[in-house]
Amino acid sequence: MGLPHTTVAVPMARAMIRAALADIEASADSDTAELLTAELVANAVEHTPCGVPIELVIELLPTGCHVEVHDADPAPPGELSPAAPAHAPDPWQEHGRGLLLVRALSSDCGHRPTERGKAVWFTLPARC
Repeated sequence: MGLPHTTVAVPMARAMIRAALADIEASADSDTAELLTAELVANAVEHTPCGVPIELVIELLPTGCHVEVHDADPAPPGELSPAAPAHAPDPWQEHGRGLLLVRALSSDCGHRPTERGKAVWFTLPARC
């Protein structure tokens, strides 16, 4: 699903993940999925050049869900890999916690190159 390259993309993405998870019985935690999706979309809007397409891909699995945000910037996101430094964010800064939340709340996360840039993703397990 294509998203506009503006802050309007964030609530749109939240609504899309909420609607997708409402359609299955053993869905992943909708609140967590919305939060993590919003973080990835906000990062794509903030850190890629204006006008660059952003795409949200939601895969509903028997074991939960897998969410990807695609953008045209091939540079990997900071601090998303498991080997990322384990330092606490500065409590006085407004930014710097999004990817930390993705790492902490998802069952798995990462990024991969695509033909047009990269995909940043997370997976959430189904609720029991």
